[in-house]
Amino acid sequence: MTPDLVVRGQRVVTPAGVQPAAVHVQAGRIAAVAGFDEVPAGAPVFEAGTFVVMPGVVDTHVHINEPGRSEWEGFDTATRAAAAGGVTTLIDMPLNSIPATTTPEALEAKLQAARGKCWVDVGFWGGVVPGNERELRRLFEAGVFGFKCFLVPSGVLEFEHVTESHLRAALPELASLGAVLLVHAELPEPIEMAAANAATEDARRYRSWLALRPREAENQAIALLARLSREARARIHVVHLSSSDALPALRQAREDGLALSVETCHHYLTFAAEDIRDGATEFKCAPPIREEENREKLWAALEDGLIEQVVTDHSPSPSALKCCDSGNFLRAWGGISSLQLSLPVLWTQARSRGHGVERLMEWLCRAPARLAGLDRRKGSIAVGYDADFAVWDPDATLEVKAEGLHHRHKLTPYRGRTLHGVVEATFLRGEKIFEHGRFLGCCHGEILRRET
Repeated sequence: MTPDLVVRGQRVVTPAGVQPAAVHVQAGRIAAVAGFDEVPAGAPVFEAGTFVVMPGVVDTHVHINEPGRSEWEGFDTATRAAAAGGVTTLIDMPLNSIPATTTPEALEAKLQAARGKCWVDVGFWGGVVPGNERELRRLFEAGVFGFKCFLVPSGVLEFEHVTESHLRAALPELASLGAVLLVHAELPEPIEMAAANAATEDARRYRSWLALRPREAENQAIALLARLSREARARIHVVHLSSSDALPALRQAREDGLALSVETCHHYLTFAAEDIRDGATEFKCAPPIREEENREKLWAALEDGLIEQVVTDHSPSPSALKCCDSGNFLRAWGGISSLQLSLPVLWTQARSRGHGVERLMEWLCRAPARLAGLDRRKGSIAVGYDADFAVWDPDATLEVKAEGLHHRHKLTPYRGRTLHGVVEATFLRGEKIFEHGRFLGCCHGEILRRET
C-alpha cells in the first residue's frame, strides 16, 4: 500500500544508529524504515534534509495540575508546550490536581478534564497515600501506568506522604500487580534535623534552602527503598535523583539484581548551587540543585547507564507562589518549569560533553517509554511503533524568552540562556502538529491507558 506519509532525512535516529532513511507511515504507525531513496510513487514526503529525525520525546514526570489547580498549569498549555518542544508523550503525576489521582473516581475526573484539550498523547500515574491500599488494584485496572508516592510532605494537603509501614502495606499488592512504584526519595528526619540547626539562616540565600534539604535525606531514603525492594520483590523507581552520594547504593542494588531504577532531571545536570544568586527562586525545587562536583557525578552515572533516563519534573506555578518579589527561598513553591525545553537543554549539555544524538534518544525517548511499559509503541523509530517524530536542527541556537514559551507560566531558570537544538517540526502518529513555531490543525492527542 502507498504510505500515508514518508518522513525522510539524512540523520534518522533508529535503534540501529543514525542513518539516512525514509520512514513510511501508514494509519499512524511506522510501516517501514527503508533506504533513503525508497519512496513509493505518489506518497507525500516530508523532507527533513540534514535535520535530526528522532522519536518524539517521552516525559514520564510532568505535573499538569488539572483539574483543581489549572491556574498553575492545564492540559492545553502543557501539551502545547510539549508539542513545541518535540515531546509527544506525557505521563502526568497524581498530585497537585484536585482531587489527587488516588482512586478510580479521581482518575475519571482527570480523564474528563483532559478530553479534547491534549495536543500530544497523555497517560497517568496513580498515587499511593496512607490508607488507599484497597484502591490500587482498581486504579491499575482502570489504566494508570503505575504509582507514585512521597516519603516527605508533598507540599499539598491532598497528597499525604507515606511511611515505611505504609510502604510495607502497599508493596505486596503492587508486586502482585507487576506495577512500578515511583518514589520521591527523601526521608523527613534528616530534614527536620537540618531545620533545627538552620533556623537563623537568611531566607533569600540559596544556601539556606540547600542546607534544609541535605543529601542524607535522599541517601537514607534510597537505602530504605533498596531493602524494601529486596523484601517485597517489588519494582521501585527513584524519581529526580539529586544526591550523588546515593549512587553507590543504587549501583549495589543493580549488581544485586534488584528492580530498583533511577532517573534524574535536566536542572540537576545543568545548574550548580554555586551559581544560583540570592533571591532567584525560579531555581527552587526539591530535592535541591546541588554543587558542581555533585552534578559531574550525576553525569558520570548517566553516561555509564546507572541513571537510565532524564525527565523534566515540570512543575510550574503562578509567580506569586514562587515569591518572586521577596526572593524568599523558604516560602517559595518548589518546582521548575521546563517542559518545552527538554530536548535543547539536554542536547546543549550532552554535545558539550561529546555525546551524539543516539544517547539523547536513549535518555529522553526509549528509557522513559520502558518505565511506563510503552516501549512496544513509543520511543523508537521502528516498524509497528507510533509515528511520533521530533525533527530538529542540532546546530541552531535559541535564546529562551518568555514570549516563546507555551507553558501557562513563563518563569523558568533557563530564561535568558542560549541553547542548542531547535525543534523544526513535531509529528504525532503521522500528523504534523507543530512546524516553524506554529501549531497545526487541532488537538490530536490521545488519552493513553496501560497496555495489558
